Formats: sequence, C-alpha cells, structure tokens
Amino acid sequence: MKNVCLLFEIHQPFRLKKYRFYDIGADHYYYDDYANEEILKRNAYQSYIPAAKMLLEMINASNKEFKVALSISGVAMEQFEMYCPEFLDCVRDLVETGCCELCCETYSHSLSSLVDAEDFKIQVELQKKIIYETFKYEPKTFVNTGFIYNDEIGAEVASLGFRGVITEGTKHVLGWRSPNFMYNTVAKHEVGLLFRNTKLSEDICQNFQGGLDANTYMNWIAGGSDQEQIVTVAMNFDVIGGIHPASTGIFDFFKALPHFAEQKGIRFVTPIEAFENIPSVSTAAVGHPISWDGYDKDVSAWMGNDLQQEALRAVYSISERLHLSSNEVLRQDFAYLLSSDHFKFMSTKQGAYVPFSPYDSSFDAFTNYMNVVSDIQIRLKQEFPENVENEELSAQLQLIENQGKEIERLQAKLSKLEAKAKAEKKAAAPKAEKAPKAEKPAEKKAPAKKAAKK
Repeated sequence: MKNVCLLFEIHQPFRLKKYRFYDIGADHYYYDDYANEEILKRNAYQSYIPAAKMLLEMINASNKEFKVALSISGVAMEQFEMYCPEFLDCVRDLVETGCCELCCETYSHSLSSLVDAEDFKIQVELQKKIIYETFKYEPKTFVNTGFIYNDEIGAEVASLGFRGVITEGTKHVLGWRSPNFMYNTVAKHEVGLLFRNTKLSEDICQNFQGGLDANTYMNWIAGGSDQEQIVTVAMNFDVIGGIHPASTGIFDFFKALPHFAEQKGIRFVTPIEAFENIPSVSTAAVGHPISWDGYDKDVSAWMGNDLQQEALRAVYSISERLHLSSNEVLRQDFAYLLSSDHFKFMSTKQGAYVPFSPYDSSFDAFTNYMNVVSDIQIRLKQEFPENVENEELSAQLQLIENQGKEIERLQAKLSKLEAKAKAEKKAAAPKAEKAPKAEKPAEKKAPAKKAAKK
C-alpha cells in the first residue's frame, strides 16, 4: 500500500517598521504592529482557520483515516496568541484527534542551522517548549526553515533526539533515485530522512488553477512504481484560501482527496508514523545545503548577496554575548530579528519569491535592518561593557551564578541545622514532673460529749 505524507508550514515574521538612522539609541521598539496584525488576520480568516476546520472535517469524515502534519514557527504562534487565538484553538482540535502531527523547527524560522550551531540548539529547544506549552505536544519530527538541510544539520538534528527530518527532494542530490522512499541520515542511521516530492507539491502550489482535480492527482500518485513507499507533499498552509482563493475550488480539491485515495488503496500517514513503520532503503548524503526555494533549490535566496551576508554577520556577531543576557526583552527582540524573512527581503536573486515585502528595494531592507541591529548593539553594550571579552564575561556570569547557587545551598544547610538543633533541644528538655495527687483532708471527728456529772 502506498502512503502519502501531507505537511503544511505556517510562519509569519514580526515585520519591522521604518526605522531611520536618527532612531538609533532613541527608540527601542522596532515593529510595524499594524502590518503584522493586518497580514496575520487576513491570512487567518481567509486561509488558516477555514483550512484547519476543513482538515478536522476530513479527519472525522474519514473515520480518522486521513492524517496531516503541521509545522508552525514560534514567532507565528506568538502572533496568533496576540491577534488571533482562535486559530490556535483550531490546531488544538486537530491535535486532539491523534491524526495531526506537529513538527518542530527553529523558533524564529531562522538560518541559524547554517550560521550558528549553538543558537540553532537554543532555538530548537525554545520551539519544543512553546509547542508543549501551547498544545501539550512533544514533537519528534524536524522541519528546518525553507526545508534547508545538509549532513551537518542532520547530525545536529540527530543529537537533539528527533526521529526524522524532512527536506527537499532535489535532483542534484537524489540523482536517479526517487524521492518516494524512506532514507536515513549519514550521521545516524536510526534517524529517518524524507524528501519532498517537488513536482507533486508544486502542482498544487503553483499550477492548481490550471484545472487540477483530486481524481487526477491521486492517479498520478497511484501511477508510480509499486515499490515506492511514501510520497511527501509539503507546502505553505496559505496555499489553501490564500494563494489560491476559495473561489478556485481549492477547498473542494482537498476535501475529495481521502475519497479517491481510498479508491486507489492509498493511505495517509503522519511523518512519525512513516519514520517508525517504513524501513529505510539507503543512506542519503547531502554535502551542500539544499532548500525548497526557487529553481536552484539552494540557500542563495537568503544569503546569496553581499547585503545578506553582511546583515547575517552583524546580527550573529552578538549572539554569544546576547545569550548571556538576563534581559528578556532584549533577547526577544534578537529572536525576532533572526527570522529568515528579513534576509529574503534583501534578495536580489532573479525570480526569488519575497512574501509581502514592505520595502521598495533590497537596499532599503538592508538599511532598515542594520539600523535596528545597531540599536540592539547599543543596548547590549549598556548591559555588558564592550572591553570585556565574551569568555571573561561568561566566566564572570558563571561565577556569579555559582556563588548564588552556593549561597542557596548554604542557606538550605543552615535551615536544616537550625531545625535539627531545635528538635534536639526539644528532645533534651526534662519532662515536667507530674504533681502528686492531693490527699483528701482528714475528716474532723466531732468532739465526744463529756458525761454529765451526777
């Protein structure tokens, strides 16, 4: 029986307001609240909420035979909490069915997997935390920003305890091999590697309005080799109702998929079901970073020009020191700045898809971003003197932390000793002797009467 793994990605960055040079050092709020709320709500009510409700109907109508996976960035979840919490309720309903898997990514939807391994780990752990706090769910599958992957990232993912990872099925990696099989990572053979079927995914993303119907689509899947194990179809969630409005019939297309899948003996599975139940056919080595972006399927849309590389260097140059900070607002601002969208806005690549760019040019995007980074650097210098090296600063903070722990330990020990001394004092105190019972006073006998004289 053939399997289909259907995955949707959901992400919205915190877009920056117009932040001029003279704002540096004077204004520490960087976000375009109006644009962030407007874009998120528009996508939520046109796409995310009706699409999530549709998926829930499909699960129930199929007697829970239909399965789906979602990957929602941490910064998107924060915005849903602020502007549209009802969408998070829809996702909770999906998760409660047991037929919707939540995949993990980096909290900021960042490029840290390519730039800063330590920040990558921090962001993944933060994403795990927010998924659990929001949905009481522990993710086992990893999906990186833009499906970015190479062998080094695979090793990091394996070290973080994930069961599998999903990436793009690029021809220059797979060669003659089909993406419709289970592979495993070079670093750890127990960690599965699924490749997105590029053609079948983009047939929906890009070519749906050309008249595609669910029966034809399932015939394409069924028509492949009988030996093929799993077809991974992945796209942004706003394809449903956003990129393709409801008037195109996109909702009817998805609703019909389980029916035609059942007719053709095709089963829907979640990624974790695939990783646990489908054996790997071989190891797949990926030497250079790949992604699902553009025609080249590389990372040039985010870091292909000098502007992007300089912006990445500037923001990640402060990451080590910033992670030492106890200033939660500063750390949060830094996390928002790491979203890959900011670097995509700086792209000069021909044909690159730049979603909802608020800038007139890539240079405007670069200038605005660097102004914000400069202000972050000033705030960080106010907390930590620049002349103190990171290693020295880390050692000092570790010393302070250790001293605090030692004080807590000694206070706890002192409390125990005081309690013990008090108990021993109480035990050693002589017990009060019981007072003897008072004897009843002897009754006075009446004096004998003298005999009367005769």
